[in-house]
Amino acid sequence: MKWSQIPLGIMQTNCYIVENGKGDCIIFDPGSEGKRMIRWLIKKELTPCAIFLTHAHFDHIGAVDEIRDHYQIPVYLHENEENWLSDPAYNGSKFFTSKNPMTVNPPDILLSKEMEQNVGDFTFSILETPGHSPGSVSYYFVNEGFIISGDVLFKGSIGRTDLKKGNQAELMRSIHDKLLTLPEETLVLPGHGPTTTIIEEMDSNPFLNGF
Repeated sequence: MKWSQIPLGIMQTNCYIVENGKGDCIIFDPGSEGKRMIRWLIKKELTPCAIFLTHAHFDHIGAVDEIRDHYQIPVYLHENEENWLSDPAYNGSKFFTSKNPMTVNPPDILLSKEMEQNVGDFTFSILETPGHSPGSVSYYFVNEGFIISGDVLFKGSIGRTDLKKGNQAELMRSIHDKLLTLPEETLVLPGHGPTTTIIEEMDSNPFLNGF
């Protein structure tokens, strides 16, 4: 499996493309610039088979409908945020992009528990990592040694919890119980900024002191 990181939009939200070497791929968090993403996929001769969202904040969902409609593929989202795509107050666009609040069509498939997910040739684990938002999930590619963590853990930082239904204590439990228990060499692919590793954050992340 090969992954690509593509920062999108004014928030430079990281969209991740994971491909299997056979021309198929999965898209994680297409936050903006749908036409650019489609051009990129065509240039790379990749055909997406699904869109998975780490959570439903506006900067992670802006290109969902454009890509979904173009390729006729399903969108996966945790059930705790089932209605967030269509509600600007919950997805945050009402407050951050008030002149252009965002509505996206509902998810096609709801995630409801931690499980091993299989889509075509792709196999990965779904970890529930709430706190930044109630339906935040992380996607762990065990054999490949990386995790797509959304806005849970960053290089030298953690996700904010001052947005709707954010919970700092819950976020810290998610990081401690779900992420820091992964192998130390696991590569963390965050929703914003550069990649990092579990051991690097355990050693130097100031928000994790005391763990």
